Amino acid sequence: MLGVNARPVVAKVINPVVTRLARVGVSPDMVTITGTVGAIAGAAGLIATGHLFWGAFTVTVFVLLDMLDGALARLRGGGSVFGAVLDSTGDRAADAAIFGALVWWFAGSGDNRLLVLLALLCLVLGVLTSYIKARAEGMGLACDVGVVERTERLILVLTGTGFTGLGIPYAVHVALWVLLVGSAVTVGQRVLAVKRAADGRRIEP
Repeated sequence: MLGVNARPVVAKVINPVVTRLARVGVSPDMVTITGTVGAIAGAAGLIATGHLFWGAFTVTVFVLLDMLDGALARLRGGGSVFGAVLDSTGDRAADAAIFGALVWWFAGSGDNRLLVLLALLCLVLGVLTSYIKARAEGMGLACDVGVVERTERLILVLTGTGFTGLGIPYAVHVALWVLLVGSAVTVGQRVLAVKRAADGRRIEP
């Protein structure tokens, strides 16, 4: 997956930034909250009002902060349980804001019911993708498979949205269709992975 393969390259870029943040006393939770609030504000204030390019650009900037909080936590000696929950919650909130903003725009002035449906389906499948993994890990099962994880999901939707804002025809259509298929495949992959891992195991009554 892109999120794993790109990690060494990304680390070289963000490590100097993370080091500076640690020196001035910025905490991982502060980074998480800033990234989440900024992404939600960008989606609600720009994408939902039809400013698709600048909305995608703004959300991307704040979403990139998601790469900093984990690295900052590791530099400070490890993250907290609360920080991990806060980070996951922020991710879900930002994702919902992005797709919700697309639904709002295309259900109103954007006037495209097909894109409303696609965005809603992508949102639901994204939630299922994350939920299956979280639920499996809560049961002590590994569930790291999937062709579309959050990194890929954000790249697709924000690139398609941004290109549409630049006037490229059907960019967001293509992005959402690809995301829909990839997310559906990912849900299926994770369900099968959990089934294989759980075969023979029983929940104690």
